Amino acid sequence: MPAAVKSQNIKLVDMVVVLPGMVQWVSRQITKADAGNVTLFAFDAGQELSGTTAPFDALVHLLDGEAEVRISGQSFAVCAGEAIIIPANAPHALKASTKFKMLFDDDPRLIIRAKNIEKLIRKQQSREFRETVC
Repeated sequence: MPAAVKSQNIKLVDMVVVLPGMVQWVSRQITKADAGNVTLFAFDAGQELSGTTAPFDALVHLLDGEAEVRISGQSFAVCAGEAIIIPANAPHALKASTKFKMLFDDDPRLIIRAKNIEKLIRKQQSREFRETVC
């Protein structure tokens, strides 16, 4: 399936479907670049992506459902609307706690932007906290 059409609104969660009972998950590449890709995945409950590594940070953003993300032996429960950044070269695996859909981004340019946005949000939340306390 080709990458997503550019310069058009898209609803990511509707671009992949969970196929119940399949042994393998479903994926669809959204963008392709020399540095990395942005891909949508759909997993049925119980399906998993066994241990792997990547040479740069990767962003996992759950669009729907729940998953267990294991990074360097530590387990994280990730739910719809949440994201987690997997550090470069860290062994990682995913397992569907329920059926779920995710956006997987291993393009380092976008990860840097995500980290910067996360810092800005924390800074703003800290500022709002100080304003309510003082």
